[in-house]
Amino acid sequence: MKPMLLADANEIPVGEDWLYEAKFDGFRCIVEWTEEGVQLWSRNEKLLNEQFPEILTSCKSVHPVVAPYTPLRFDGEIVHLTNQFVSDFSRVQTRGRMKNGNSIHKHAQSFPCQLLLFDILINKGKDVTTSDYVVRKQMLIDFFKRTKLPDSSEKQHLNPIQLVNSYKDGQRLWELIRDHNGEGIVAKKNNGAWIPGKRVPYWQKVKNWRTVSVFIRTYEPVNGYFTGAVFKGGEIVEIVSFRHGFTEDEMRTLRTLFLTKGTQTKDQKWELPPSICVSVHCIGIFGQQLREPRFVAFTLHHEPILCTWRSVMRQLYPIPQKVLLTHSDKPIWPNKGLVKDDYLLYLQTVAPYLLPWLQDRLLTAIRYPHGVGSESFYQKNRPDYAPDFIATHNEEGIEYIVCNDVNTLLWLGNQLALEFHIPFQTVKTKYPTEIVFDLDPPSVTEFSLAVEGALRLKDIFDKFQLRSYIKTSGGKGLQLYIPLFGESCSYEDTRVFTQFACEFLCEQEPNWFTTERLKKNRGGKLYLDYLQHQQGKTIIAPYSSRGTLNATVATPLEWEELNKNLHPEQFTIESVLARLEQKGDLFRVCRVNKKTQQLTSIVDRLKELKRFR
Repeated sequence: MKPMLLADANEIPVGEDWLYEAKFDGFRCIVEWTEEGVQLWSRNEKLLNEQFPEILTSCKSVHPVVAPYTPLRFDGEIVHLTNQFVSDFSRVQTRGRMKNGNSIHKHAQSFPCQLLLFDILINKGKDVTTSDYVVRKQMLIDFFKRTKLPDSSEKQHLNPIQLVNSYKDGQRLWELIRDHNGEGIVAKKNNGAWIPGKRVPYWQKVKNWRTVSVFIRTYEPVNGYFTGAVFKGGEIVEIVSFRHGFTEDEMRTLRTLFLTKGTQTKDQKWELPPSICVSVHCIGIFGQQLREPRFVAFTLHHEPILCTWRSVMRQLYPIPQKVLLTHSDKPIWPNKGLVKDDYLLYLQTVAPYLLPWLQDRLLTAIRYPHGVGSESFYQKNRPDYAPDFIATHNEEGIEYIVCNDVNTLLWLGNQLALEFHIPFQTVKTKYPTEIVFDLDPPSVTEFSLAVEGALRLKDIFDKFQLRSYIKTSGGKGLQLYIPLFGESCSYEDTRVFTQFACEFLCEQEPNWFTTERLKKNRGGKLYLDYLQHQQGKTIIAPYSSRGTLNATVATPLEWEELNKNLHPEQFTIESVLARLEQKGDLFRVCRVNKKTQQLTSIVDRLKELKRFR
């Protein structure tokens, strides 16, 4: 069955007879769910089951509660969510092209996809496509409530199967989409039927176009395409190929210019030096190519030298309107040539991975008002000049900032909060949500001691069948995480385990490791700080930058990376973004997969030893 199609629109339709949804960039999918199982069909009626095994696994896990309502048919989208409103299409497209089972499985672990459902077509065997959309949507909502499946408004946007929520306020949704750099919005009339394979006027899509400045580089007469380029690292890089959007006069003038003033290349193209700048609409970038490009206008006043990769990134990721940007060119990390705008762009890019760790936690920020190498100070209290959208939580008389959204994150970034330190619990929990071991070598030159300590601690955790995760501190050490399920362990309980593990390690290698708090008494050994893990203490958040001269970042690692060549200065603002592209979020599982951790029985056994009571 081919899905119903959406009509293009330039403006969001308004009125009480419209509902609005976020438009996600992925694979459209018709879902057939019967007593036997699930089949995922593409818009071209291709079976997608083999391409997305993680979705099939999730469907199988909830099949017992879904089976009583079968047969079912849903309309939806397969996506790789980076936040509640954005899917990274490149991840889904890459998966769709894969043929090798091992490659698919590995990709599913690094870049898991989700199944978003926005319409129901068959409910308990009854065809409901002729029912009004608002009726079908309520059926879908009721189905999710009865089966206790999540909707996309929940904090954990990475749930593998989700309901796409409808909004009555289209402008409010549009603001959220623009703040998060989403693809666009879908408007649906309440009374519309679902018609397979037809493009209907009562389902409309409005795309969140971004406008990018490039200079025109080449023209190819065979197909009529022009290429646009920018400067990156001193080189010319072509980032777009386009031919749509021109008037006949504009196309004729530009073509004539290339054929009379340009130079013909070996591959039968015509080339001009950087001289003519244009604006191009697009919906994002895939690799180094703009997606769905359309010519907008010539910008003859624009100098080609200003068309840079950095300017393209800023145009693709504009600062939300709520956030007032000041002194964007202020040097922050002079050693690395990074200014404030580079830092804000880093925060926008890394927000999907950093924000979940800041969610509902009392924030202690370290601000560097004049950049690194100058004075800095801790900030806990919300300042009086903070805008209204900055949320807070009062704890012992301190009005802590709680950074739950990208607007707050970028406001803090504009204030040059370069470090984000968080407690081990949220404002909604009394007990820690993870155990963190802080491994602190005497100096960065003895980082190998932290590597050795981390590997030995992992051996201990493995023997207890505890999954552990590792990150750099962004400074001179390493930090090990053990996620905890629910509120299963108090700080007193976790102290029993952390003290045992650290003292056991010191007994094994007393010349290498110590739990001595006074630096002068450590004798050049690695300090195992189990006392740091307690209520009121904080740890640097994963993916937070540090106020070091080289812009290092507290970076999640793979255990296989721990070797003698590992060094914390390998992980900087620039390199971490490249790692995320290659490896995905290595701490995603640490954050969402906690049910396997059973620490309570281990603590009970240790408490039987009087030494650890």
